[in-house]
Amino acid sequence: MIKQSFALLLLSTTMAWGDAAAPVASDWVQGYDTKTRLIAGRAVVDGQQKLYAGVEVAMPKGWKTYWRVPGDAGGVPPEFDWKGSQNLAATQVLYPAPHRLHDKAGDAVGYKDNVIFPILLTPKDKTKPIVLHGKVDYGLCKDICIPAQAEFQVSIPPGVGISSELADTLADVPQQHPRAGIDPKLAAWHLDKSSGKPKLVLNVETASPDTADVFVVAPGDTYVPLPKRVEGGAGKAAFEVDLTNGVDIKDLEGKPLTVTMVDGKGQSETTITLE
Repeated sequence: MIKQSFALLLLSTTMAWGDAAAPVASDWVQGYDTKTRLIAGRAVVDGQQKLYAGVEVAMPKGWKTYWRVPGDAGGVPPEFDWKGSQNLAATQVLYPAPHRLHDKAGDAVGYKDNVIFPILLTPKDKTKPIVLHGKVDYGLCKDICIPAQAEFQVSIPPGVGISSELADTLADVPQQHPRAGIDPKLAAWHLDKSSGKPKLVLNVETASPDTADVFVVAPGDTYVPLPKRVEGGAGKAAFEVDLTNGVDIKDLEGKPLTVTMVDGKGQSETTITLE
């Protein structure tokens, strides 16, 4: 009887450790022709193992959702709320490389089919679980555009395991240090005022010039038009941003602008300042 009780205790303990060693996920939240869930686990970034959550949005064919800046056609960027979480000191939302999406309304910036928005988590006490309570507001668009919302919660044990899903999506997040021969990078840029109409000229070095694209984000809610391709060739692509199109250049001067570059092989980002 004692041996049997000991065996049951050992089995129970092993199962608990096994559960703690696996990534965790909430149930899917069904929405308007879409579903959303919250996942969490560890992933290795820059040689360091860190703790992440991820808001996953699964969409049917033909639907899209938006990047942190939705583009010239407009849209609803995602907003995340972690109020009600326990043992959570800080969060940082990261964004996988987006795509330019064209339809009759114009050009938007975002994602189709499926996307995971990774969130870097910092616990108050690393020895205790995080109870992560999340609420996300986001936009969905096909023939019509609708606002969507989902709310979910997961308990993340201190020993939560590696998540391959989070590792995969983190590999698509643009980094400040492009990988040589893989990621596009900003080779040069300048502000051109020669025509009396200021424009930002961006020259990108890329291994895949036919698929290269660029997006520029200003701090706060300051609008920056989508860049337009003006030149492409062997190992390079050039883009221009019309700074007279719905934006006052004075609102951008002295502020850091984030330049995100994507192509068929990789992605990167850098920061420039218009003096």
